[in-house]
Amino acid sequence: MSEVHAGMKAIAWTVFKGSTPEPMDLEILGVLKNARGPGQDIILVQLQGAKPEYTGVVAGMSGSPVYIGDRLLGSIAFRIGQFTKDPIAGLTPIQQMLDVRDLPIEKNGPGNGDQRLTHLAALHDSSGQENLKPMETPLVMSGFAPEAIRLWQQRMAGTGLEMVTAGGLGGSSDSNPNPVPSNLVPGSAVSAQLVRGDMEIAATCTVTYIDAKQLLACGHPILQAGPVSMPMTATEVVTTLASPLNSFKIVTTGATIGAFTEDRESAIRGVLGAKARMIPVHVHVHRPESEKTVNVEVLDLPSVTAQAVMITVFNSLLEDNASTEDTSYHLTGNIDLEGYPSSPLDMWAPGGEGSPASMMVALQAADRFQRLYSNQGRRGTVRSIDLNVEAIPHHIQVELETARLISGNIVHAGDTIEVEATLRPWRQPARNVRIPVKLPARLGTGNLRLVVSDAGTLDRALEQQRLPGRNVDMETELAQARRQHSGDRIYVSLLVPETQAGIRGQTLTGLPLSVANALEPQRFAQDVTLNGESAVVAAEAPVGGFLLGLQILNLRIEAGGGLN
Repeated sequence: MSEVHAGMKAIAWTVFKGSTPEPMDLEILGVLKNARGPGQDIILVQLQGAKPEYTGVVAGMSGSPVYIGDRLLGSIAFRIGQFTKDPIAGLTPIQQMLDVRDLPIEKNGPGNGDQRLTHLAALHDSSGQENLKPMETPLVMSGFAPEAIRLWQQRMAGTGLEMVTAGGLGGSSDSNPNPVPSNLVPGSAVSAQLVRGDMEIAATCTVTYIDAKQLLACGHPILQAGPVSMPMTATEVVTTLASPLNSFKIVTTGATIGAFTEDRESAIRGVLGAKARMIPVHVHVHRPESEKTVNVEVLDLPSVTAQAVMITVFNSLLEDNASTEDTSYHLTGNIDLEGYPSSPLDMWAPGGEGSPASMMVALQAADRFQRLYSNQGRRGTVRSIDLNVEAIPHHIQVELETARLISGNIVHAGDTIEVEATLRPWRQPARNVRIPVKLPARLGTGNLRLVVSDAGTLDRALEQQRLPGRNVDMETELAQARRQHSGDRIYVSLLVPETQAGIRGQTLTGLPLSVANALEPQRFAQDVTLNGESAVVAAEAPVGGFLLGLQILNLRIEAGGGLN
């Protein structure tokens, strides 16, 4: 770096079209010392020549190697704002990138990346004016509907992964790496796949350095996630689109040639011939007149994977002529976790609400997955996600209007009483459902509340309450997922004046006082909660749709034997 000074001439290589890099003349403008922190310099350059002066600094150009003679100086990685008239860029010095090259290569692939989602933010001077910032890493989203792309951009805003450009899938869904093409050289385009298969999300940049085992690209991070595992593909540039706002490369991904294993401050590192670890996702969509199956793999990275699952499910439900505003969805399935029993999914999304039902069911599935996937106690990998989605061509919401006791509210322990619930399906006449309820023989005299409700209300009553700041362990999350009640049924529960305990996701009702006293000292030392009232499910019945509503009835338990 001490030899670099203003006025020096250099040459950069990048692909404007096809797969062959082209040279660009550069002039060194100066060195910005410690621009990104102590010891993190940026070399400021101006691109010269007809193409760069026309296109400016192009998204996807990051990583383009810069040479002075036969010496590799660094890679194009930074730009200044937008609408700039001069094609001025910043270089990451090659010494900083080689630090990433020299990191150990893990034979079995890296572990999960950390939880951060911290793409290097723009640098600002004290006046608030925009200064040098990492060039955008444009994404190609192949096979996605416009609605899905917009949702992805909203959810990923501020991460550096929201810029989506035109492009296509070119046979890059291979799971096994192919031989490295002979024309892969510094200046070639490469892509990192976040999703691959029937749909694809891939981030593209340029190769700076390559040897027999690995390559370096970008000159800046994609997510700065540290160890990662993402398929690496060869990439062809269809064309470069010039724009006053943001020029970018339109690309088509090619064959898998290895895996990206490091996403660091100064570069991303790809290992040639390595196989990325991905999570298979299978979505089977059932409609009255058709069936569809979508098979993809998503990256295994806590900060992004749930969003990738969400957008895959959402897109699987779009672009169907049978879909209408009133189409509702019922999603079931399993998350297969290494070292644990499969975790079931069962969720409903009625149509005709404020947000599209397809989006709501995708968000629910992603949220449930994230709770398991990001749990700090999880050991092992996620083997697969298998989902079945039933598309129902009408509004399925059913409202619980009223509930009453047919047999009167003065009863005896052991009696069988009858509850009549009035249900109103969406824009249909109300109908009554009668539900027999057997009262436990152990009930003592006194007042008793009876709750007639939907599944969500019941689950919240049974869900273990935890102390603020206490993490939920993996066994608790799995137990709560298995205990979820079905949304298309009505439930009758008794609120019995007996102790209820929550232990590692399990709810124990009707505990004797001696057991409750034994558990009391463990409330702060372990994951144990105690309530003075137990919710006991006494009866249930189907309602033919997704139920919402809550009614509370009061009973008086009198002494004496039951009449039934």
